[in-house]
Amino acid sequence: MSLENAILKTLAYSDIFDYPLTAEELHRFLVMPAEKDDVEQSVAKMKNISMNNGYYFLKNRHEIVGLRRNREAISAEVFKRAMFYGHILGALPFIRMVALTGSLAVLNLSKNPDMDYMLIARQGRVWTARAFAILLAKIASLFGDTICPNLIVSEQALELPVHDLYSARELSQMIPITGNDFYRRLWEANSWVKDILPNTNPMDCEVSKISLAWEMGEIPLQGWLGNKIELWEMTRKIKKFSAQPGFGAETVFTADVCQGNFHHHRKWTHDLYQERISVLDIENMECRL
Repeated sequence: MSLENAILKTLAYSDIFDYPLTAEELHRFLVMPAEKDDVEQSVAKMKNISMNNGYYFLKNRHEIVGLRRNREAISAEVFKRAMFYGHILGALPFIRMVALTGSLAVLNLSKNPDMDYMLIARQGRVWTARAFAILLAKIASLFGDTICPNLIVSEQALELPVHDLYSARELSQMIPITGNDFYRRLWEANSWVKDILPNTNPMDCEVSKISLAWEMGEIPLQGWLGNKIELWEMTRKIKKFSAQPGFGAETVFTADVCQGNFHHHRKWTHDLYQERISVLDIENMECRL
């Protein structure tokens, strides 16, 4: 793949979300290894790429620069509240890591101001941890906030099952809030991400340590009682989820994973990405080189 086509593919993916990229972001999410200076020199010569106010985007898509700025302004206050709730989540029993994911993680809220999170839970307590997270979500809803723990995995199931661009971007864009050690372990378990996004790395930021409060909260739910509650919660929720529209294609419900993507966001993203690749005629450009 040429550097020019890698740039086009990278911007085509972000274009799905009306999200122009800075030079640093373009390099970080580039789908091939390259030096940042080489990327900037190359993109400056490309006639099918435009740049405005420090953002790169596909030609004739100037409007998404203003759109990104407007969304950042709208997202900023929601982001602050999401970080606040994230710290509370990290102090709940059996939760080992909390990371903000989805559009809010990149300050790109377009519709509903949902606060999406990925959680890592203690092995054998994924569904109990989820129950605590949902309890917090119900409390947050009283203040008009929507907490969505969309993906919860146990500390022994850190490798994401689907190795594709969608998963790689989700992991590289997430904002860790608590559980730095587990965040690093998550990246180690998903080293395949570097094959898809070779220039990306874990976030270099200060992450709050896990509160010792969860140790006290976990004591009553240890042993046989905790096991029974975990099994009961898992069984009843999987039965309920199995009857929901959209179950199966992008949902995973096991003892170690609770992933409820009922809206098939991965497929939606993949289909739109392929449409843009086709319009840009990137594959044929590769053949002509």
